[in-house]
Amino acid sequence: MPYRPRSTLEQWRILQAVVDAGGYAQAAELLNKSQSSLNHAVAKLQNQLGVELLEVRGRKAYLTEAGEVMLRRSRLLTQQVEDLELLAANIDQGWEPEIRIAVELAYPRRFLNEALAAFYPLSRGSRIQLIDCVITGTAEMILQKRADLVIAASAVIPKGYLGEHLCHIRFIPVTGSHNPLATANQIDQNELSQHLQLVIRDTAQKPQENIGWLRAEQRWTVDNFFEAIEILQLGLGFCWLPDFMVTDYITRGTLVQLSLNQSSERMATISLVAPKEETLGPGSKQLRQLILAAHQKS
Repeated sequence: MPYRPRSTLEQWRILQAVVDAGGYAQAAELLNKSQSSLNHAVAKLQNQLGVELLEVRGRKAYLTEAGEVMLRRSRLLTQQVEDLELLAANIDQGWEPEIRIAVELAYPRRFLNEALAAFYPLSRGSRIQLIDCVITGTAEMILQKRADLVIAASAVIPKGYLGEHLCHIRFIPVTGSHNPLATANQIDQNELSQHLQLVIRDTAQKPQENIGWLRAEQRWTVDNFFEAIEILQLGLGFCWLPDFMVTDYITRGTLVQLSLNQSSERMATISLVAPKEETLGPGSKQLRQLILAAHQKS
């Protein structure tokens, strides 16, 4: 007799939502379902499988050891179904209705904007959604396949994914002209660590603060580089910023590049990744080529 599944994709999706949201109440709000229906779905799934997947401690649901294994495998299953359905849609429609592009915040947008301008006459009405990402948040976009195209720092591209080279970004340490650091020479890292550092918020659900210079005892976290620049101009703190973003401020004298006795710059390579290569739609493929062409012209 042919095998008949005891569980459904909807049950696995509910389990994933409960874990990702941190509890039944949060998942119910996220999925716009009642909490009791989620409790029932997970309880039924556990009964059907004969395995305890979740245990509730206080108000939060935690995975059992068996649950961790099953959840990991279920994500592969639901992703494969999504990819299959997307492939069917692309075959049927020939052109995707929406293209999602995740973009590392440090990337110079003029190249992407040039590609989008060239793409617009060819777009056939496709909607474009641009998503700002930072550090491991960009890697998360690739792993979770939440975008058709991802512009990412090569250092964070997960194993198993290939990136096409776009450009190099140079980061330099800067401060405001009224900050005492602005007139200091040959600052060492121990001295720098005693000053306020501005850092850009990692957009990952579970950020990992292990990339970049993060040795300062006191750090203020902001959402983007422009917020950091505003604070720096008040004479507060220092920050590592892409040089193309601060050149004009340095020329005007409102920001100053710090003089360090170690390396006064950090380099990052930026690449273009298609997380769903096998099911990438024709519009996304066209836009990918235009982005690559924009860089080849520079």
